[in-house]
Amino acid sequence: MKTVSSLLNPEWYERYKKISKLNIRSSIYDVTNRCNLRCKGCFFFSSNEHKAAPEENDIKKWEAFIDRETERGVNLAILIGGEPTLCLDRVEAFYKRLSTFCATNGLIKIPRDRFPDLMLGISLWGDEQDEKILRGKDTFSISSQNYEGDPHVYYLYTITPRQIGKTEGIIRKIKDVGLKVHLQLLSNDEGVSGFSWTPEQLEAIRVEMDAMLDAYPDTLISSKYYHEIITTGKMLGRSFGWNECPSVTQPLDHRSPAPKRLIEFIRWASDLNTMHRCCTSETRDCGTCKDGAAHMSWVMVNKRAHIRTTRDLQNWIEVYEMFAKLYQFMPW
Repeated sequence: MKTVSSLLNPEWYERYKKISKLNIRSSIYDVTNRCNLRCKGCFFFSSNEHKAAPEENDIKKWEAFIDRETERGVNLAILIGGEPTLCLDRVEAFYKRLSTFCATNGLIKIPRDRFPDLMLGISLWGDEQDEKILRGKDTFSISSQNYEGDPHVYYLYTITPRQIGKTEGIIRKIKDVGLKVHLQLLSNDEGVSGFSWTPEQLEAIRVEMDAMLDAYPDTLISSKYYHEIITTGKMLGRSFGWNECPSVTQPLDHRSPAPKRLIEFIRWASDLNTMHRCCTSETRDCGTCKDGAAHMSWVMVNKRAHIRTTRDLQNWIEVYEMFAKLYQFMPW
């Protein structure tokens, strides 16, 4: 029988033991239905999730809700929206109670005296031209000034098919402002012309992502196995989709047979009562979903399936380490 210790040398076994102690339990929270941008392809607005429930404005109710979430066992709050920085009192309520990650477009600079080590992931949707097409403005010129050199910030670079052959220039710009970057792929929920992936493009961008990781290992937070998973939608011969996704809200999850899933995961709407189906959009085709966090989680919950060869288990460890770094459970 193959075991973890039999497949790993002492160095890799120590890495395994470190992540085994983390026991990350996350949920996702819509902090607000409002945003200061309207990006084409944003699942929150394209699926009308901003209309799913009215916002709760009473901060005392937010605080009580978060206390109940910690009692439920959540130790990582992932804040999305809308734009969370429009409601810093709600962000602060999470930040004071548990490990918190805030997804933001970076246009509003959070006060570091109030949030000294809050981890931020700044969305970036390509080069200046693509940003203007998809988001209405070049956000990098603003966000990079707001957060240059901040050790608790990285870019969530959503690569589009139009970025093939251009990613190095963007990664170098991020490196030059002293920040790190995580790569993900556009799912193109709104079917914007020229932004949907073909199999050939996915193969090409995987090669490019691998090359960027080799060239900029201190800037990219990534792994080649992750690149393989999100570009192929395959893991150990299995295909990502509704029957495999681990990021379905648990009280709404009635799949049979039940797949491996995130324990007690819920994605909450901003009324603190309504639950969304999954970590992205109810209208998204699960078979074409490119969500990076969902694919990372897919790997993470399937540890046992990776205990078959040394390379398979090392791949699992690298993805888990990547996730832990992105959410500040491990240092860069």
